[in-house]
Amino acid sequence: MRKIIIASDHGAVSLKDQIISFLKTKNCDVKDMGVNSEDPVDYPDIAVLACNEFKKGRYDFGILLCGTGIGVSITANKVKGIRCALVHDLFTAEMAKAHNDANFIAFGGRVKYQVPVAKMIEKFMETKFAGDRHIRRVNKIMDMEN
Repeated sequence: MRKIIIASDHGAVSLKDQIISFLKTKNCDVKDMGVNSEDPVDYPDIAVLACNEFKKGRYDFGILLCGTGIGVSITANKVKGIRCALVHDLFTAEMAKAHNDANFIAFGGRVKYQVPVAKMIEKFMETKFAGDRHIRRVNKIMDMEN
């Protein structure tokens, strides 16, 4: 059973609920870090909270959401050990895992996607990290934190 952490700001509560419902159909254990209302919150706080929980080591990957997905992905990538990809189609969902070994993916609750978000998450989940030359590249990214 995959363990997934998810968090959103007020701009993506509805999308978060849809994703959680989808993940449960895939027999995933989902930890919802909030928020659960459309009362304004600061997306950096939500992203850092979820990333720090993820780093405790009990999760396969995380999903972050805000109005566009941009703010949470920028924030997440400032947290040591996190590689968050802003996904917008099946190709970017696949490459986020295959080439970048992302441990978080991000979406926007106010974005009109051409492909359902559930399909993009499914593509990410079924993709394996390609390794090989991509290990060197991911290591270079991670070395920037030191």
